[in-house]
Amino acid sequence: MIEVNKENFEAEVLQAPGLVLVDYWSEKCEPCKALVPEVEALAEKYASSMKFCKLNVLENRRLSISQKVLGLPTIIVYKNGEKVAELTKDEATAANIEAMIKGQIE
Repeated sequence: MIEVNKENFEAEVLQAPGLVLVDYWSEKCEPCKALVPEVEALAEKYASSMKFCKLNVLENRRLSISQKVLGLPTIIVYKNGEKVAELTKDEATAANIEAMIKGQIE
């Protein structure tokens, strides 16, 4: 997974062709940390279909707010720079994330 921040978010996510999943997380968010291995497994499984990135919201507050990330964990899929799907808080489970990915690549 690519670690994105305010320096490379534009290039890696908003200007990237095709699908990009961004995992918005924080070291202080226990559900986020629990989700990391699951998202990394999905990143390996679907690496040929989409790019996977993660963004630490504590280090990138303004960027997170600009993407309307108001709660954690938040998983957003972008297609050609446009937000096309989003899961937040209790919805952000491994099963729901995988279903969201499948919905975008099919």
